[in-house]
Amino acid sequence: QVQLQESGPGLVKPSQTLSLTCTVSGGSITTNGYYWSWVRQPPGKGLEWIGYIAYSGSTYYTPALKDRTSISRDTSKNQFTLQLSSVTPEDTAVYYCARAPNYYSDFAEYDSWGPRTQVTVSS
Repeated sequence: QVQLQESGPGLVKPSQTLSLTCTVSGGSITTNGYYWSWVRQPPGKGLEWIGYIAYSGSTYYTPALKDRTSISRDTSKNQFTLQLSSVTPEDTAVYYCARAPNYYSDFAEYDSWGPRTQVTVSS
């Protein structure tokens, strides 16, 4: 069974770059057909999809964050990483990494989630 685990700093200063890594065990991030995603939930709000890196290595980001977002991977470590630049307090959220079975999957169809990690943007 695939397991995901987020890691990274819990506190980031405004204007800096938020960097989170998701380590995957029990399955390869290059396995055909899966989309390795980042999702966040700001305080008092619903889940917000950030983007994915596909099994092929291709990426896609939500338009609202596209200019500040980069998702990359290290296949030798079976990890994928989120970088969100120029953060503001509005980027404060619980962040999840997750696996989607299709690029068009909604959250209910995601089949594996990390436990989540809290990131606070504050000086």
